[in-house]
Amino acid sequence: MGQTPLSGVKVLDVSTMIAAPYGAVLLGDFGADVIKVEIPKKGDTLRHVGPFKDSEPLRWSGLARNKRSLTLDLHQEEAKDIFKKLAAKVDIIIENFRPGTLEKWGVGYDVLKEINPNVIMIRVSGYGQTGPFREKAGFGTPATAFSGFTYLQGFHDRHPVSPSFSLTDYIAGIYVAFAAVTSIYHRDVHPDGSGQMVDLALYESVFRMLEFLVAEYDQLGKIRERSPGLSGHSSPAGTYETKDGSYVVLVTSTDSTFNRLAKAMDREDLLENEKFYKNSERLKHNDEMNDIVASWIRSLSREELLARLDGHGVPVSPILNIKDIFEHPQFKARENIVEVDHPRLGKVKVPGIIPKFEKTPGSIRQIAPDLGEHNHDILVDFLGLSEEEYTALAEKGVI
Repeated sequence: MGQTPLSGVKVLDVSTMIAAPYGAVLLGDFGADVIKVEIPKKGDTLRHVGPFKDSEPLRWSGLARNKRSLTLDLHQEEAKDIFKKLAAKVDIIIENFRPGTLEKWGVGYDVLKEINPNVIMIRVSGYGQTGPFREKAGFGTPATAFSGFTYLQGFHDRHPVSPSFSLTDYIAGIYVAFAAVTSIYHRDVHPDGSGQMVDLALYESVFRMLEFLVAEYDQLGKIRERSPGLSGHSSPAGTYETKDGSYVVLVTSTDSTFNRLAKAMDREDLLENEKFYKNSERLKHNDEMNDIVASWIRSLSREELLARLDGHGVPVSPILNIKDIFEHPQFKARENIVEVDHPRLGKVKVPGIIPKFEKTPGSIRQIAPDLGEHNHDILVDFLGLSEEEYTALAEKGVI
């Protein structure tokens, strides 16, 4: 394996659960040395979240790989001293405590930047470090509701529906990784570059993607209501059932795409119809348009439909469950699921590395660590503590 893009970058991950830790995982996948700080004896709260097998937290393998685990009780003064020593030697610190927590412990950004002016601190919280909601408790699902996203999800005659997994946390994690590499670039390339603090609110990561809501309300005064599928952008678009009871998603986001769909349906007459010949008109007659497409799709099996639409270059996909994904040749060809060794479960499968770098690919260098697995490596080999000091810290419960 060649050199990874972030080889040499040192990250101190003092965050918990998903959002910020996922950002640190992405950095680790591409070579950063990530030291994960955890509470002694308890560890990251994600270690106690299901699903489980034989008491093993199964999500941990994918969300803590390529990290080294250090236990450190930041309520104790000796632990704070160690944390400061680590901060002096790393490039990036990632944290997601409620705003003011690290300051209360005496290891806030104001203290750490004096120790290491080049350090970058990425701070993730529910509502950000500023504003009237800064101290409000925030998890991903409530933050999704606050962002405006949840209001759009579901059928118009029923209550809004939250995503069925921690979508906002994962999106925020991508922003964490983006902020990290952007900050590193500025620090190391620009003549006046230095460390800085980056402030990310969970709700902002999803709200940034809703620019169409901002534009509609600002210019048209429109409050978009919930819909079970893509709504108001293009027609036809949605979820359709095939003759053999399978479901597919089809979208025609451009007129040229609809032209190909009409040809695939042997309905080129639609291209001459004033109600359907362009997207702005199809949107006015969306129900009628969707009925025509749905009726045609119900006349074909899934495989017949996919063969016809793929042959005409129409964007369509079957709705896959996880069993389908495990067996699908595209996922296999892209190595989207890979197998790694687990110390107790044997072989386990985890998501693969993305994106694919031609010259400096990422890699899974180690499975997610056991709690405190790297205490000695980090404290003795990296920080230079003596064996006696290390033993004393363990006896005091500092680590």
